[in-house]
Amino acid sequence: MQKRKIIIIGAAGRDFHNFNTFYRGNPTYDVIAFTAAQIPDIAGRKYPASLAGELYPDGIPIYAQDDLEKLIKDFDIDECVFAYSDVPYNTVMNIGAMVNAAGADFTLLGHKNTMIKSTKPVIAVGAIRTGCGKSQTSRRITEILMAQGLKVIAIRHPMPYGDLEAQRVQRFATIDDLAKHKCTIEEMEEYEPHITRGNVIYAGVDYEAILRAAENDPDGCDVILWDGGNNDFPFYKSDLTVTVVDPHRPGHELSYYPGEVTLRIADVVVINKIDSSDFENIQQVRKNIELVNPNAIVVDAASTIAVDNPDLIKGKRVLVIEDGPTLTHGEMKIGAGIVAARRFGAKEIIDPRDKAVGKLAETYRLYPNIGSLLPAMGYGEEQMRDLTATIERVDCDSVIIATPIDLARVIKINKPNTRVDYSLQEIGQPNLEDVLKDFMAKIKK
Repeated sequence: MQKRKIIIIGAAGRDFHNFNTFYRGNPTYDVIAFTAAQIPDIAGRKYPASLAGELYPDGIPIYAQDDLEKLIKDFDIDECVFAYSDVPYNTVMNIGAMVNAAGADFTLLGHKNTMIKSTKPVIAVGAIRTGCGKSQTSRRITEILMAQGLKVIAIRHPMPYGDLEAQRVQRFATIDDLAKHKCTIEEMEEYEPHITRGNVIYAGVDYEAILRAAENDPDGCDVILWDGGNNDFPFYKSDLTVTVVDPHRPGHELSYYPGEVTLRIADVVVINKIDSSDFENIQQVRKNIELVNPNAIVVDAASTIAVDNPDLIKGKRVLVIEDGPTLTHGEMKIGAGIVAARRFGAKEIIDPRDKAVGKLAETYRLYPNIGSLLPAMGYGEEQMRDLTATIERVDCDSVIIATPIDLARVIKINKPNTRVDYSLQEIGQPNLEDVLKDFMAKIKK
């Protein structure tokens, strides 16, 4: 039987996982290429032979998604598999239409063929968009479990921006491990908060190998916490699935892929940011939850903020730095930094766009709706240098750092600066402790 020729359309995450779980070692298919979007500078590389398996002794090339139509025709492709996240439905179907027009089938793989079963209990935390507060929800759940004496091992949705072979399985237990694995700012933002709270976190490329390593972690493992990325659904079969929704972006829970999937499969839905959202938006989100997942437990929550030095905000002309992906493909217009600037009486929020250099200037061109916020883009050394240079060029009194890590630790900031920390605070009942009570009782049996 002739093999079906496949292109996997991705962004260095779900695409590799779909290949590893469904296509690697499957003689029915021949994966000709990956295409890449969202992640800078990944096109032109290869998925290495050591990860691709014996059917691909030369590895698999990675092309820019812009080349997709030409690739379909040049290689006479039978099927294109869409495999990245946080994408509006019209974009997904525009790509699907282009694929069909070029003659190929268009496929979306579901969780039946891509979820891996663990030997440990699994709690999965996801969100309907980037920037909903998924990470703070993961941290809150971890704190509850650790307070009960359980050893929690977190596994983060992939962000393999460097040497894919070296990143096959990564374990982070100390801050020094971030440097050891040459982490980008985006990676540090996700890993460091777990490390500082005392739990180990894994990430990488091969998520079955990662899972087995985590289950047998040298420090012990009682529970696996899947810390999802973007708005993707979990890579692992979950005993409890928690999805976070954001009333700052009402309606997005039903109009972005695969965010609606995460909402539909949730056992628990957390409505975050109630403290800073309009009542009408909160009600719209509630109605949409009821529409597609009426049996889910709904937890109301606030994203509470704390500022190191409010004096650097009050009456000051401030530059606000927020998490990069949250502002770019997450399309957020208001984050913890803006909330802090307003609550603590900033005189003015300085627009940095005309001072942006290099890759940051390009980011503003690609995402013109970011507005007067500075995205902490740091996928590599060049972007980190451009971020440093842009901050230096901005005329402001002080800098508000609203990233999950202490940005001043990894780049030089030549201006007075203060950090904004944010955490999840449940409002009323049910709360996450209520939700986890039965789950923890089952684990301890």
